[in-house]
Amino acid sequence: MSIPSILYTLIISPLELLLEVIFTVADKIIGNAGLSIIFLSIVVNFLVLPLYKRADELQAEERDIQAKMAYRIKRTKETFKGDERFMMLQEYYRINHYKPIYALKSSASLLLQIPFFIAAYRLLSGMQSLNGMQFCFISDLGKEDASFMIGGFPVNVLPILMTLINIVSGIIYTKGHPLKSKIQVYGLAVVFLVLLYHSPSGLVFYWLLNNVFSLVKNIFYKLRDPKKVLNILLAVAGVVVLVLTAIRPDLDMRQKTLLGIGCVLLCVPFLSGLVKKKISVTPLKATSKDNVTFFGGTLFMACFTGLLIPSTVINTSPYEFIDLFHIANPALYIVSSAVLALGNWVLWGGIFYFFMNEKMRAVFSRGIWMICGISVVDYMLFGTNLGVISSTLQYENNLSFAITDYIFNALVVILIGLVFLFIISRFHNVVNVVVFAGVMAVVMLGSYKIYTINKAYDKYTVLTAPSEEVPEIPLSKDGQNVIVLMLDRGMGTQLPYILNEKPELKEQFDGFTYYPNTISFGAYTNFATPALFGGYEYTPERINERDDMRLVDKQNEALKVMPYIFGNNGYEVTICDPPYAGYTWVPDLSIYDERPEFNCYITNARFSIFDDDETGESSATSERVNNLRNRNFFFFSIMKISPLILQETIYDDGSYNESISATGNSSLVSLSPLQHVDSLSTATGLSNDFLNSYPVLTNLPEITVINNSGNTFLMLANETTHSPCLLQEPDYVPALVVDNTAYDTEDWVTRYTVDGVTMEMSDVNQVMHYHVNMAALLQLGEWFDYLRENGVYDNTRIIIVADHGRELSQFDITCNGEDMERFMPLLLVKDFNSTGFTVSEEFMTNADVPELATSGLIKDPKNPFTGNPINSELKNGPQTVFFSMEADTPDNNGNTFLPGSWYVFEGGDPHDPENWTYLGDY
Repeated sequence: MSIPSILYTLIISPLELLLEVIFTVADKIIGNAGLSIIFLSIVVNFLVLPLYKRADELQAEERDIQAKMAYRIKRTKETFKGDERFMMLQEYYRINHYKPIYALKSSASLLLQIPFFIAAYRLLSGMQSLNGMQFCFISDLGKEDASFMIGGFPVNVLPILMTLINIVSGIIYTKGHPLKSKIQVYGLAVVFLVLLYHSPSGLVFYWLLNNVFSLVKNIFYKLRDPKKVLNILLAVAGVVVLVLTAIRPDLDMRQKTLLGIGCVLLCVPFLSGLVKKKISVTPLKATSKDNVTFFGGTLFMACFTGLLIPSTVINTSPYEFIDLFHIANPALYIVSSAVLALGNWVLWGGIFYFFMNEKMRAVFSRGIWMICGISVVDYMLFGTNLGVISSTLQYENNLSFAITDYIFNALVVILIGLVFLFIISRFHNVVNVVVFAGVMAVVMLGSYKIYTINKAYDKYTVLTAPSEEVPEIPLSKDGQNVIVLMLDRGMGTQLPYILNEKPELKEQFDGFTYYPNTISFGAYTNFATPALFGGYEYTPERINERDDMRLVDKQNEALKVMPYIFGNNGYEVTICDPPYAGYTWVPDLSIYDERPEFNCYITNARFSIFDDDETGESSATSERVNNLRNRNFFFFSIMKISPLILQETIYDDGSYNESISATGNSSLVSLSPLQHVDSLSTATGLSNDFLNSYPVLTNLPEITVINNSGNTFLMLANETTHSPCLLQEPDYVPALVVDNTAYDTEDWVTRYTVDGVTMEMSDVNQVMHYHVNMAALLQLGEWFDYLRENGVYDNTRIIIVADHGRELSQFDITCNGEDMERFMPLLLVKDFNSTGFTVSEEFMTNADVPELATSGLIKDPKNPFTGNPINSELKNGPQTVFFSMEADTPDNNGNTFLPGSWYVFEGGDPHDPENWTYLGDY
């Protein structure tokens, strides 16, 4: 980050993001951009009211002391000259406890307006969601109002009206003030007129509302008891909003509860005023200890949300956060997040603290101490098992908590708050020690994680950075070709329904045999792929038995079994994206360095669906992903430290209240590199993870190189089926705007019913997985057509296999309350010169792949590392499978897998839950 970028992120970005979140939340609730701008203006003005009130007091103090000293200063300047005048004035200032720098107090209000103006200008002038939005007489909030024209010059009423209101407010405010103050106010009004005259109406409307608020504020100050009147108005507003919330049918209980809490808070000032009349309360007063507590607490929160939490996320899989063709250290996201957090907590928190009175400073110090405790507890204990999260910080499943979770979390939050309030009331000195110890601990942990991220990045740049060479898949016309193609998370249970919808796939998959009774030995890639690539020696149970060897070495060994066997027998070997090679997300191809004749490639993210256009859309998408991460890491941290009832609102389906997600304009939402799913049939935007994997399959014909002789072996893994998203039917292709409403109105039950069994498709996650599995098979069908056309289909053995399935609850296959679909991978096998599409009820596991690949080609194949024969004899009898949520290799990387849940499949039909037995957790 450059110095200007750092300063902007530190000072302006916190305000800009605050404005954006307020507007977005309001727009989603109200559904009207103009009303949302009004709400934004009201909320922001009330938030900064204490600042401006204190700034006005400072200005008043400055005016009073200037008036008091004016006569003596005038006489001194008239009587003395040069150094003597300077010395006399300095002495006079000293006597009056005044310093010339105090003159800046008169500009305090102006200085505060500048960053808020810049933030509002940057946000609202560039907010594309305002384009085309009408409000009252404003035809387009995204353009200047141009109410009428004089010749060719547009007359914009809004900025003129804004200026008039500003002048009226200034007349009231500066009554009795010296000419200097009046010139400043009126001059500022003219400056804003010039700056905003040609600005979008939405921005001018917002600033006009601010001026109206300022006018009302100045009138309020003239009232006899403005505080009492304000409290009554707030209470009335709270009651009105509470009633409106109660009758809104489109709000769920969580949203109504949040709005209800907000309404109650609006009534608190009025109610507290009534209580104070009856109860004597000892007023708080800030001390130097409070200053230390507040700034120590804000520093802790800045380090916690800006450093530790983002570094923890990135550290789990640093390579996921590297754009393969716009390479940059992912630690830069932490720098951006840390600067943003410092600006939010320390800088602007400190500014608010500085402008508060002694009582409020004491409240602030206690508040930040309580926030520290609540944040740590929420982060450590709640919302910890939310599932798989993408590199764009979007969970595979939307956040959802049970009502009991909300209640329990709320009780814990209240309890922690009370305990921390008691501690600071009785042991304030201890609090300050704990706060700074916490800062040191967070900084050290975060720094260590950054160190490991930097190491991973250095390793990536040296070993796995892709070359400019385009991947090639050699296939032989005259020899024999063997292809093992792993579709990560390919759903074996969905294939009959895919074929039911697209029966033409059976022709494209001519010669294939589908094995529906196939199981895997693990529910995640790190547990399941060793057996898939290495055979039965590498099931989780047997991997744990070899406890004298590191897991990463056993993973690498399994990934080398088939390539070494085929390579040792004269086959030309090509390897693409071997999963978790080196236990890294982007495979470490150096594990094959001892076999330089192997063709090794990284294909994931190597291609783009935009490659054929000239718009630079691929680069633009990468830039949007980068900007999104820079913005959302801080919001992700805020979500993780918040009470559960707030987390869904902050998360906002993964958009973290980005302004374009609030609009109903789908063309704008599609600009985001996230897919926003609106229903089972509609979505906007593109999934970045899907765009990294899917183009590999679409480009298979382009990278296939056909030779006339020799034998070849290809081992390729692809994550298209691991990147669930909604696609445009009936072709199942990515689209900026997905609308399958018309297609999905067909007979839903018939479409998803095969042999009397209906597959559950009522959940969006089920539909998205179906879509990406369909998309993968459709593209493979296109590739197979290409192989036929070029005479390399019949002489090619093809094994399409998945490492594991997914717990989608599409069928009733549960054991111990867990969905066994996670152990049901896809398995399709085509042998040489085979014809027809067949289904075999034979029991299979994906550990059969090495034997299937070598059968009839390699005589007595043996594992080149253990010497044991490659066969499926160990398939006889019960099979033990493993499930654990510890699927991240940076954490689960010892000699044996961390404890998890073990199940045994007794044999027979894996679709029958009676054939599964839970063994226990160990």
